[in-house]
Amino acid sequence: MSINNSLNHFNVSSAVNIKSKVSLITGASSGIGKATANLFARIGAIVMIADIDEERGKEVTREISTQGFVADFIKLDVTDEASWVSAYEYISNQYHQLNILVNNAGIAFGGSVTELSLQDWRHLMAVNLDGVFLGTKHAIPFMQKSGGGSIINVSSAAGIVGSSTAAAYCASKGGVRLFTKAVALECASAKNNIRVNSIHPGPVATPMFEKGSTWNDFVKQMGGIDEAWKKVSESTPLGRVAEPQEIANAILFLASDLSSYMTGSEIIIDGGFTAQ
Repeated sequence: MSINNSLNHFNVSSAVNIKSKVSLITGASSGIGKATANLFARIGAIVMIADIDEERGKEVTREISTQGFVADFIKLDVTDEASWVSAYEYISNQYHQLNILVNNAGIAFGGSVTELSLQDWRHLMAVNLDGVFLGTKHAIPFMQKSGGGSIINVSSAAGIVGSSTAAAYCASKGGVRLFTKAVALECASAKNNIRVNSIHPGPVATPMFEKGSTWNDFVKQMGGIDEAWKKVSESTPLGRVAEPQEIANAILFLASDLSSYMTGSEIIIDGGFTAQ
């Protein structure tokens, strides 16, 4: 069949369908990860809620399961290789395949690079960059055995442009961006059938944003929480911050066959911030 004929017969509903596919989402107890887990589950995927926060992770798992969808919790420290190996062994034993990996877990803090401790630098890199490396490293052979898959790495607009108050965070997310492209090339063969892409959110209304070490100072500087969010919103041409669901929608696109010809690509969802 020609490409044109294939496109003429393309079924959008079928292409976005990830029903019965096994997905692992890190940092899934809140924010973007939680929104993605809920979206995947509603469409019929088998969702692995992976998080170091066992209490909140199990709560999200229960919320999804009580709605009649399939979810399972895995306690995962993304910085620990043995934890990843154990997680994948569990999925292999229970569900026999891995089709989608969303490397979403991350932390953020700001401050001057001259005042940043080496310990804090290494901790941030361990979560934001080592975690993506380890998850991807062990996902690839698992996905090869599963017939292929899609890996989505959650980077940031801060992986595209710099920030004078977040050098370490920018470095980690820039690393995720180029790591994604390199691994996409490594996996770009019919034998692997594995696509690797990155998502780059701008400001999103998530707990991680408010946990940033400079947030409290920023709130005081702006005169209150509402004023702080207003200032952040004004930094984007669309004049608002994103909701986690808006980022989850793009992750679903990359997980599904709607993006079947995309690998090594980046999707920027930042309200126009990096277009300025």
